[in-house]
This record gives sequence, structure tokens and C-alpha cells, in this order.
Amino acid sequence: MTDLAVYAGLFLVAFAAATIFPMQSEAGLVALIVTEQYPVLALIAVATTGNVLGSTVNWLLGIGIERFRDKRWFPVSQPALDKAQRWYRRYGKWSLLLSWMPVIGDPITIVAGVLREPFPMFLLLVTIAKTTRYAVLAAATLGIMS
Repeated sequence: MTDLAVYAGLFLVAFAAATIFPMQSEAGLVALIVTEQYPVLALIAVATTGNVLGSTVNWLLGIGIERFRDKRWFPVSQPALDKAQRWYRRYGKWSLLLSWMPVIGDPITIVAGVLREPFPMFLLLVTIAKTTRYAVLAAATLGIMS
């Protein structure tokens, strides 16, 4: 497999993992690190870029989702959406630092779009969160954090 294909695969898995698709970008990153064939910083950068762009798709979905709120097929109940919005209003933009977490991370990025979090702040905080997660995972994989 060519290096480009490896990096593209990691990018796509990380991108999809940040959306509603159940993917494991962490497993892909660890697998590539242990091969010792690719620079770790490059792998972290590719995974982070894919994951942040996936979260950006969530933010964009959040911006557009309000117009469908009253449709019968809308996948989130009004009380659940209201609860998520109250939570985000309570903790604010800083909750985006939790965007790396399984289960709650993706909804946080969607709600940030619903509540029109300014994109530059969204991008900064999500990038910090995702980069930190991948850097810690890489350090743990390499035994730096033992």
C-alpha cells in the first residue's frame, strides 16, 4: 500500500468517526504507529485534520438542522434537543474541549452549530481537543506515558 493510500485511509476513518458513523480512528492510528513505518507527527496531523473536518460537518448540520425541527421524521425529540441546548448554554463554548469524547463529543459539535457558535472559536477549541486526544494516544502507544 502506498503512503498516500495509508494517510488517505486514516484521514477518512478519522473524518467518519467524527460524524454519526461508528468508526474507530484511534485503533487505526495505533495500528499505524506500531508499524513504525510512518512519522508519528504526520499520523497525528492527518488523524486530527480528518476528525476536525468531520466535526465541522456536524457544526454545519447543526446550523441547518433548526429548519427541520418540526418535521415528523426529525430524529431528535424536541425535549432532547432543548436539553442539549440548555446544557451547551450552561457550559458554553468550553464544552467543545470535550468534543473528543465518545458518545457526547459528536452531539456537542452539532449543538454548537445549532446555537451558532462562531466558527473560528469552534475550530480552535475542537482542534485543541482532537489534537490532544491523538497526541496522548500516540504517547501512550509509544510508551512515553508509562
